[in-house]
Formats: sequence, C-alpha cells, structure tokens
Amino acid sequence: MNTFELYRHDFKAMGTSCEIQLFAKVRASAGRAAEAAVADIARLEARYSRYRADSFLSEINRIAAAGGRIKVDDETAGLLNYAATCHEQSGGLFDITSGILRRAWRFDSGALPEQSLIDDLLARVGWDKVVWQPPVLEFPLPGMEIDFGGVVKEYAADRAAGLCRAAGIRHGMINLGGDIKVIGPRADGSPWRIGIRHPRQKGELLQTVELSGGAMASSGDYERCLTIGDVRYGHILNPRTGWPVGHLASVTVIADFCVVAGSASTIAMLKAEAGPAWLESLGLPHLWIDVNGGTGGTLQNAAVHSQ
Repeated sequence: MNTFELYRHDFKAMGTSCEIQLFAKVRASAGRAAEAAVADIARLEARYSRYRADSFLSEINRIAAAGGRIKVDDETAGLLNYAATCHEQSGGLFDITSGILRRAWRFDSGALPEQSLIDDLLARVGWDKVVWQPPVLEFPLPGMEIDFGGVVKEYAADRAAGLCRAAGIRHGMINLGGDIKVIGPRADGSPWRIGIRHPRQKGELLQTVELSGGAMASSGDYERCLTIGDVRYGHILNPRTGWPVGHLASVTVIADFCVVAGSASTIAMLKAEAGPAWLESLGLPHLWIDVNGGTGGTLQNAAVHSQ
C-alpha cells in the first residue's frame, strides 16, 4: 500500500520567508508541483515588484510619473479590478496609489516626517484621480504611482495552491510570509495547525487555529514600525491623512481565498476604531487585538477553527 510522504520546500520570495508543504504518494510528484508553484511566485515577483526597475509595475509607474496612459494585460487588469473593488468597499481606505507615502516615512530614521512633505505626497494619492477603463490605465495627474503590495503576495499564494492542485496534490499548504492557502488537510485527514503571532510579545502566539481548507492572512503594525516616546507608528498608512493607522495592532482573517483574507485584514486595520464592527459585518472568522491589548473576534475564545 502506497503511503503519503511529506515534501517540504523552504525558500525566500517577495522579501519574506516562505514554505510549501505537500503530501504525495510519489515524492517526485510533490517536488514537481512545488517547483511549478515557486516558479510562478518568482514570475509574479519579477512582474510586480516595486524594487525592480525591469518589472511591469515599474513600467506602469514610469508612465504614471509622466502623467501618461498604458494598456495592461488581462492578469494586471484583474488585479486592478480587485483593487478598485477593495477601494470601493473600504470607503476609499484601501488605495493602491498610497504607496507613494513611503517616501515620507522612513521607519529606520528614528524621526517623524515633516507634515509639509506628507501634504505634498497626499496631493498625488487617490484611486479616484486615476482613470481605469480596462484595459487602459491613465494618470491625468503626473507624479503618481501604484503599488500592488497589498494584493500580489496573497494572489501568489492562491495561484500556487491552484497549480499544486492542478498537479494532483490534494493535501498541502502554501505559506508566503504568513499569507497562507491550504490545499487540503494533512494526508491523515487532520487539519493544519497554524499559529497567529502576538504583535507585541516576540515569539509568542496570540492564538492557534486549525485549517483543512481555505486561507488565512494577517495585517499588523509590527512588521515595520517607528517608536517615538510611547507611540508606535506602523507601516499601514491612512491614504487620507498620510499617517499610520492606530487603534488595532493586528488583524487575522480566514476566508476561502488568501487575497480576500489579506485585503479584509488590511481594510480592518485602516478602519481603526470601526474595524471590529466592519469585520463582524463580513461574517468571516477573524481575530483582532488593539494597541492596548484588548482582543475580539470570532476566533478569540476558540483554540481551533476548522474550515
């Protein structure tokens, strides 16, 4: 009788540590599936990285800086459509043009930016300032830019899982720096146990969930931050004020797709005090902790959650 073997591949991508765990009766099959997934993740990074001058995103941003227009392919159009939907559903808080605000915020500087610099950049923030008539993206206002940072890694996790499933894998998990997509339960039918990190206590878990399917993603103020006095300034910036959001320290959401879990957790962070009620209205399993240590959400008191 053939038994399943666990194939694990650890790698770096999109600026973070990643892992793929797949069960297969033939180890080489899992290896080929993982190889295809990693190649696609690398393709997406090369295409949409803001750090690479040869990426398609950089080409878009050169056009944006000049105030021009560009025709995009179907995949990019899909990402733009999703970002536009998130912008609408968040009341304008989820905005892929707000990445330009990073020019003001240097989280390794030890100092707050000048308000005049933030104001100058805010004049070039706003998805409503962009004309998006698929497949043409137009920037009437020169000096803007877009950033798929809040979408692409989660989209890559979903695609990687889909490629593994297409290769015949039925038991596995994709983890791209905490953005997780589950292909199916472990080979013995048991769920994957996934820890949610505590945003303030390094190495501590806030909660552990069990997933046999679906996806999970978290957003928080702990990835990149600047602390001055007793105030922590995180990297999630409000596109209306140009300043880091407050109130919530981290949000975790479980959904069918990683891209939905990721955007929902980010929007909740952006909504600050209104985030918990908005999460409740979504009906998705979630957990939040605020900057004072208060917690809430449907995952708060359950040690596990199966999907």
